[in-house]
Formats: sequence, C-alpha cells, structure tokens
Amino acid sequence: MTSVLVIDDHPLVLQGCRRVLEDIGADHIRLACSPIDGFKAYRSHRPDLIIVDLAMNRGVLAGLSFIRRLRTHDKSTPILVLTMHDDPLIASQALRLGANGYVLKDASSDDLIKAISSVRQGRSFLSHSVASSIALMETRGRNNPLQTMTLRELQTLELIAQGKSYSAIAEELHISYKTVANTCTQIKSKLGVKSLPEMMRIAIDHLPEITGDRTSKRLPKGSLNSSGG
Repeated sequence: MTSVLVIDDHPLVLQGCRRVLEDIGADHIRLACSPIDGFKAYRSHRPDLIIVDLAMNRGVLAGLSFIRRLRTHDKSTPILVLTMHDDPLIASQALRLGANGYVLKDASSDDLIKAISSVRQGRSFLSHSVASSIALMETRGRNNPLQTMTLRELQTLELIAQGKSYSAIAEELHISYKTVANTCTQIKSKLGVKSLPEMMRIAIDHLPEITGDRTSKRLPKGSLNSSGG
C-alpha cells in the first residue's frame, strides 16, 4: 500500500487512523475533514484506498453522497466506511452505492487492519455485528419501510425529521423547492402516509442513529474507538 485518503471531521479519528496506517506501512497518508475536501484530495492524489466517515457534521447521508459521487468517476478504488452507525439500513445503502467494507469505530485496531487488508485485496469486509444485522433484516423481509428509499429520499427524510422546511432542505441539498416537494410526495407514497407529521414519526422510529444525538460521544485520546459518525 502506498497512498491512503482518510475523510473524517474528527481530528482525533484522523490521527488515530494515521497511526494505524503508518504501522502497516502506508507511505502517503492524506487527511480531509469534509466530503468536499476529500473529493478534492482524491482528484489531486488518486489514492490506493479511501477510508471515509459517514456523518461529517451534515448527517449520516453526507458520507453516502460522497461514495455515490466518487463511484460516478471511479469504479475500482477500494472504499472502507469507518463509522459509528450500526444500522443495517445505512450499511446496506453504503454497500449498494459502492463501499467495499464497513467497519464500526468501536472496533479494535486489529479489526481495522483486517478490514483495510480485505478491501485492498478485493474482498469485502463487514463488522460482525453489522453483518449479523443485515442478515437478520433480510430474513425478516422488508419490514423497515425505509428499505425502498433512494439516497435522495433518505436525505430528504432525514432533514424532515430534523424539522427543516422545504426551503431549508432545498438550500442544504442544492436542489429546487419543487424537487423537494416532489420527493416528499414520493416518500409519502412509499410510506403510505399523507402528512408530514406521519413522515417524521416513521423517520424517527426507523432512523434512530440519524435522528439521535450525534455529538454526545467523542474519540478518547489515542484511540480509534470513536462515536463521531
């Protein structure tokens, strides 16, 4: 391995990853604090591996959007998600969009090293608890009404659950007010509801990691065991 790009908005996570990567012989390690900076670093340096957080201050779906955007340009560079989110719906979305691995931030350094090695060799890697949750979700069928959502619909629903107006959502997602309204209509149809309060209730019930407190936990100094997203 020669070049790795790590994208995370928590400096201690970045430094923790740097130490692990240096220990396993990465020659060039570049750090970015946002999806935008991460994409710029990717275009400038074309790393051999990308490790990406999901939340990064703008909700868990910011990382998913980064993965989708990157895969429109690059189908092959391995992407390893390093996140606090153990929701199988989120993990499934990340894998569908093109992530090669999904490891939780409470994993040991040894597990992170195994994940890095796996995705670099063209194999997938899932934290055990996430793999079990995905398997359970699939055996139960589509009990979670959000499983059929597109990324744009999930982004919109997340912001609706935060109490944001259509105008605020349009500004945050850089889309038109009409697009937001149309997306909400599609969401209501998929969920079988007619009102915004019903949409919010379902979002809160089924996206607990997204709508919950993202700032209550931080990475202990010198550790990779963060809850930063």
